[in-house]
Amino acid sequence: MVLNFILLFFTVLLAGSLVFFAPSWKDKYFKLFLVFAGSYLFSITILHIIPELFDSGFDSAKMGLYILIGFLLQQILEFLSSGIEHGHIHLPHGPKSKGVLTVMLGLFIHAFLEGTLLSHGTLMGETDAHIGHVHSENTLLLGIILHKGPAAFALAAVISQVLSKRWTLILLVIFALASPLGMISSSLIFQSGILEKEWIGVLYGLVSGGFLHISTTIFFESSPHHKLQLNKLLVSFLAAGLAIISEFLI
Repeated sequence: MVLNFILLFFTVLLAGSLVFFAPSWKDKYFKLFLVFAGSYLFSITILHIIPELFDSGFDSAKMGLYILIGFLLQQILEFLSSGIEHGHIHLPHGPKSKGVLTVMLGLFIHAFLEGTLLSHGTLMGETDAHIGHVHSENTLLLGIILHKGPAAFALAAVISQVLSKRWTLILLVIFALASPLGMISSSLIFQSGILEKEWIGVLYGLVSGGFLHISTTIFFESSPHHKLQLNKLLVSFLAAGLAIISEFLI
């Protein structure tokens, strides 16, 4: 868990800090990386997270409902964050200070929730001993890291337009702490028995639905005119292939 904390924290900090060292980023390459991250996140959600949830003794019908609610909940969070979690680099309309606060609130909630999934390997194994195997959390950790890098860069790019470098770094640190805090909090809460097993399924279902929303949004926005772009197609296949290899062969 300590290693996960370090990786999550410094991924956000380093990716966001790139704004100060590479202010004139190449939009083309940024979008390609977004497509790669979105494809990998979608793949591990389909291959790893959802099958494990349906194989963990939770009510299947309810689990489907939780995933759907999580999908819709992410739509609300993106209204607050202006879609920065999938690469949008702009503030919502209105006062700048209010826009920054709204963006931070939406992103922090999203990042906190996704961090809870990183304790899922241990928790699933403890709550359902009948499961034949518990996947390594490294596949999921890589997916979250790939997703958080572009989000941190986009967040820093947005904030630095309206706030000082000092405040940009402070808010970046707060965002960097969100997922690690979610990971630690969920582990402590569920291992202490404060919440029952069913709530584990509710939480993980909601986060899985959010992952589906983010990854599919990246797909749709990467080709708004529905034209075949070979480079993006190849990047998507590469990311899906990496997810398959990490899930079944490593």
